Amino acid sequence: MLDVIPQEQQLMDQGLVYCGVDEAGAGPLCGDVVAAAVILDPNNPISALNDSKKLSEKKREALFPEIMEKALAYCVARATVAEIDEINILHARMLAMTRAVNGLGVTPQHALIDGNRLPLNMCCEGTPVVKGDALVASISAASVLAKVTRDHDMVELDKLYPMYGLAKHKGYPTKAHIEALQEHGPTEIYRKTFGPVKVLLQD
Repeated sequence: MLDVIPQEQQLMDQGLVYCGVDEAGAGPLCGDVVAAAVILDPNNPISALNDSKKLSEKKREALFPEIMEKALAYCVARATVAEIDEINILHARMLAMTRAVNGLGVTPQHALIDGNRLPLNMCCEGTPVVKGDALVASISAASVLAKVTRDHDMVELDKLYPMYGLAKHKGYPTKAHIEALQEHGPTEIYRKTFGPVKVLLQD
């Protein structure tokens, strides 16, 4: 179990309902960016929560249904490839997180957001927490939901576009991915404003 940090303790002392929020998929060349918001049940704790990047894929997959079963509320939301290209990846990440918070079945009174920025137009106040996915249990839970959902997206896209190897590298710009992209060219699932894709479209 993660220790309670001061920002979280303050919310607990005030008796506020709060959610943790994180996103996945800022770096890949294709697919949506996915965000999640989670309100954990203090009476039904989930052990082994940590930053999803520090957990094995097997552990993330095991935690995924446990979080959805034990959380008081959760919401997974996204910003599309078209939105990423239109408003840039930073604003798309913020938009996805806003959608996740506002989509919760239980309205939170505060949101703890992974990172150093606050999304706009949330239904509640928020506090950014740098490296929050490794510090706050609810942010960790959100990171797992977002990461696993996006990984599943990539597995499904791999079935439609097997030539890119998406199930293996999950859309990140690995050497093999760049080579496949150069050979086959980008399809509509690719982010046209991202460097390696943009270069190919200009050729």
